[in-house]
Amino acid sequence: MSGETVFVTGATGYIAQHIIKQLLSKGYSVIGSVRSQSKGEQLKELITAHHQDTTGDAKFDYVIVESLIEPGAFDSILQNHKEVGVFIHSASPIPFATDNVEKDILQPAIDGTKNVLTSIKKYGNENIKKLVITSSIAAVEPLGTGQTEPKTISEKDWNPITFEQGLANPAVAYYASKTLAEREVWKFVDENKNQLNFDVAVINPSFVFGPQAFGIKDKSAALRSTGEIINSVLKLKSNDPIPSLVASFIDVRDVARAHIIAFEDDDAIGQRLILDNEIFTKELIAHLIKKNFPSLDIPEGDIVKSEEEIANYPWRVDSTKTEKILGFKYISLDKSVVDTVNQLI
Repeated sequence: MSGETVFVTGATGYIAQHIIKQLLSKGYSVIGSVRSQSKGEQLKELITAHHQDTTGDAKFDYVIVESLIEPGAFDSILQNHKEVGVFIHSASPIPFATDNVEKDILQPAIDGTKNVLTSIKKYGNENIKKLVITSSIAAVEPLGTGQTEPKTISEKDWNPITFEQGLANPAVAYYASKTLAEREVWKFVDENKNQLNFDVAVINPSFVFGPQAFGIKDKSAALRSTGEIINSVLKLKSNDPIPSLVASFIDVRDVARAHIIAFEDDDAIGQRLILDNEIFTKELIAHLIKKNFPSLDIPEGDIVKSEEEIANYPWRVDSTKTEKILGFKYISLDKSVVDTVNQLI
């Protein structure tokens, strides 16, 4: 399929930039949606500079979609770009401080996904053959529901969170937004299965770490991604307490690679692909940073405490099915942390 045109929503996003970077390196043409011309030009400059240094001219262009929730947001784009054969919907709000989680997190994720599905059915059903949706492990694990009993989860499991529970705070709103948006995808596929000419696959990554696709200009700024977790440890001083956090992780470069396999490999058709590698704690991240960068003035990281936190983590993931489809070895937490820190120091 190399040489085909791929459309990527939310093109300036952390994961999306890696998807675009890998697509271009494989010879695909890419059109990305951005919220403003200035953001589009900034991204185009980054991509052009990178590919001039590596593979030559990049086949990248952008279109402006100011609001995902605007009805018909993608209609004219799909009408004007019949060359698009693959559509990757990776745009979605991330948790942030807001007094209105319904307006700022829940609605954009759910309604934005509905808009993509409706537009493709109306104006892309003849030319688009594959649709890949970026969801989250939050749509699989019972995050935000209060459930803590030990459980092994797999691709068949769903977070039972409701819209009402999602109104609690930004973090829980994110869990609900990813779950409910993905439910809309499979509902749409089921209700329109005799009318759709495109196949669907969904990517469910855990916490995503790893370097930014095109480097970091302002190293003092917070990263607008889960990469900020590593950055937050890096900002601690040697005597500072390390906040508790335990969850599973996947490297962003593996997430991008999975998106591409999801449309290149027919084994991924109709599948949820859970991306889950190692379980991490902030204690473990601190330990890995200190081990690889001993001169940094940060806490050592307590490995014994980390092992205890991991042992008490209630959920384990059986992603055997996903790993068989993807067929590649994931990047380790150690490498992910080291590559991230190298960008930040």
